[in-house]
Amino acid sequence: MFYTIRKNHKNKKMKVGLIGFGKTGKAVANLILQNKEFSLEWVLRQSSVLEHRSVHEFFGFESDHPGHIYSSSKISIEDLLDKHPVDIIIDFSSQSGIYTYGKTAAKRQIKIISAISHYTDEEKNLLPELSSQTVVFWSPNITLGVNYLLFAAKFLKKIAPFVDIEIIEEHFKGKEGISGTAIKIAESLDLQTSDINSVRAGGIVGKHEIIFGFPFQTVRLIHESISREAFGNGVLFVAENLKNKQIGQYNFEDLLLPYFSTETELK
Repeated sequence: MFYTIRKNHKNKKMKVGLIGFGKTGKAVANLILQNKEFSLEWVLRQSSVLEHRSVHEFFGFESDHPGHIYSSSKISIEDLLDKHPVDIIIDFSSQSGIYTYGKTAAKRQIKIISAISHYTDEEKNLLPELSSQTVVFWSPNITLGVNYLLFAAKFLKKIAPFVDIEIIEEHFKGKEGISGTAIKIAESLDLQTSDINSVRAGGIVGKHEIIFGFPFQTVRLIHESISREAFGNGVLFVAENLKNKQIGQYNFEDLLLPYFSTETELK
């Protein structure tokens, strides 16, 4: 089931700019177009193949979202934001994409949601700098399910710090390196990358399993992305929960913790 935004008709639609239009970017754009609380203003991609078309035209249906497609080789981010301002930028492009728009967006106090799997220390150090001017969110895996899994895993490790733990990550055959999500899981459980077992086969979208080995029992936590729309589902959740956040850097734990409070009623 897709995450459903809590509707507030007093609030105007949040204007969104999407960076990246690969397989995942397309799935995310498709889901945003179906949501009445957001307006997909534009998509920025490297290729100029679809330039001057609209996203909903690409998908073959009508929509009141502008959703114009632009090429970064033909227009600068400054010009794009001057002509088509947005409230939030969602990044599903590449590791270096943050350099294309990051500082410009921060100066204009445009919220940033980055869903890039891998960042080097250089990009990780840039995020706090940007967050001194605007709201910045980064998660190597932006699906709700994976982040629920992280919560559960950390709680179990806290209860039983002696338990044996193994991580298995499975992805499509062409994916290179260990998944950023698996690395984040390992880091959150104080494990090494050597504790991660990688499988590459066929067209698997993404599967992560954490095995907890007790002396006389085994606990397995599993998350599997069935479709790339799961990333769009997570993005909408994040965007909605960042609406009233103060300037600063956030992660999924910051957004999920209030939902786990038994004392605070969410409105």
